Order: sequence, then C-alpha cells, then structure tokens
Amino acid sequence: MLTRRQEPHLDQQAIEEAADWLMRLSEGELDETERAEWEHWKTSTPARIRAWGRVQALQSKLGGVPPSLAMSALDRPGSPARRAALGKLAALLAVVPVGWGGWKLAEVQQWSADHRTLVGQQRELTLADGSTVTLNTDTAIDVRFDAQQRLIHLRDGEIQVQTAADPAQPPRPFRVVTRQGHLQALGTRFTVRQLQPRTQLVVLEGAVQVELAGNSQSAPLIVHAGQRSDFSSSAFGELSLAAPHSSAWTQGMLMADNLRLDDFIAELTRYHRGVLRLDPAIAGVRISGAYPVIDTRRTLNMLVRTYPIRVSDPLLGMWVTLSHA
Repeated sequence: MLTRRQEPHLDQQAIEEAADWLMRLSEGELDETERAEWEHWKTSTPARIRAWGRVQALQSKLGGVPPSLAMSALDRPGSPARRAALGKLAALLAVVPVGWGGWKLAEVQQWSADHRTLVGQQRELTLADGSTVTLNTDTAIDVRFDAQQRLIHLRDGEIQVQTAADPAQPPRPFRVVTRQGHLQALGTRFTVRQLQPRTQLVVLEGAVQVELAGNSQSAPLIVHAGQRSDFSSSAFGELSLAAPHSSAWTQGMLMADNLRLDDFIAELTRYHRGVLRLDPAIAGVRISGAYPVIDTRRTLNMLVRTYPIRVSDPLLGMWVTLSHA
C-alpha cells in the first residue's frame, strides 16, 4: 500500500502558490522575467521547496496537471472555474504521497531507456533473434545483443520473456540483468519484476539460472517451471510454488482468489494514473475474480457491484477513496 513518511508540516500558502505556478506553466511558456521569478520562488524557503517537491511528485505520476483541471485553467484569470481548479489542484498537492518523488530518479532514468511503458500501458516487443518481451505497466528496459550474449537490462517494472532459439552460431546465452542479479534463460518463458530491494522471478516454462549481483561466493540457483524466487543482491529467498495465473497481466487481467482488498489495491495502483486510497476498515475484505488492469474505472465498478464498497472520486480519477458502503 502507499504510505507517507514523516515530514515537516506543509505550509498551505506555499502549496497554493505551487498550484498557481504549476497551472501557469501548463498554460504555456513563461516569459524571461516570469521564469526567473519562478526559479527564485521554488528554492527561496524550505516551505516552498517542500511544496514544489509535491509538484514534482505529481508530475512523475500523472505527467502534469490533470486534464480535467487544465481545461478550467484556460479560463480568464480570477474566474470561478479557474479558482475552483486551483483549489482542487492545491488539495491534490497537499495529499500526494511523498514517496512518489523518490521517487522516481527511476522515472528520469526510464526516459533514456531503449524501450519503456507509462503507467497503465503494456507493450510487446519482438527482438532480433525472434524472442518476445512483454513490458508491463511503468517498465523500462535496455536491449544489448552482441557476439557474446543476448542481454536485457530491466531498469524498472516487470517483463515476461519468451526466448527463441538463437540463429547465431555458436548460440549466445540469453540473459536478464536486474539490480539484484543476473538471470540466464535455459530455454524458457518467465517473468521478472524489479522490486525494491529485491527481484521477483517466476518461471513458467523451462528453467532459469540466477547469480546474485552482490555475492560472488553464492552458488547459482536454478529455478524450474512452476517455481518462484524472490532474491536480494546478497541472498536467495526460499523457492516457492508460483501462484496460479502469475502471468495473467500479459492478458490485461489481475486475478484474485480470496485475496485481501489491500493487497489487491496495492497491485491495481501500479496501473492507475492517480491515487487509490483504501479505508483501513475494509482492508481485510476478501475478493475473488478476474479484473481488467488497464481499465481501473471498470475494475472499481465491478468491486462496488459485488462487495460492500463505496468509491469516492471528487478529483475525477486523480484521487479515489474506497470505503465501506
């Protein structure tokens, strides 16, 4: 679930000023004098630095001002529609989790990746050797094929790999590298998810050999079809059976089998360009079924129709709260 770390109290005036600057920036280019004023403002006091940090966190998640608010910003200065939009934007900045900012140094890194998906997107690639890679939501990879190896660097997110026989002679090994380890496919289909600070591997067909990035003394681990391994850079976790439908996300679905609602929402949040907030009173509600991950609005409607859940959505999808009906 999303959590907020302890931080100094946010200054309401600074938040409102940050909302106004963000709105002005979204409307078009500032002139030279205005830009200098903005540059000075955002670093002039600790309160303004914290407020602009909220703007950067919002931008990393949503890409800028929510469209529903940006349209109101086009109205004349001082108009009721504009004032209402500024009020909603300030409220959103006040509650956006600080953790978004952290926040995504990875977000900056993703833009330079060879291939990437945004939040809520999925994409399938066919590589030069005929292998396929499916990128899940908010994922970034680099692909490096040379005479010695076929290599995928998973920067962030989650992928499914279906390897093909290498047309080169001699055949080159197919490898995936994460922050925690080096994975070599042994004729296989598997998923890899980059977590913090672990990697999650699920082998669907064949086998995968794993070497830890930070422990050269550890013997490699071979993970077989139907098995799952979570590992850090220094130690392997225990092998376990892969959950049924581990790769359902490649079909655009999230499967739940008597799953706690808080765990379900934590997964759904990965696909939602906004905040999904859950009342702790219903965190333990158990749910089952197949839900479309790309259409989170449809998924929320399915939950409301089936379980005693109410959805509050005052910011048009940007901040959604689930509570007891």
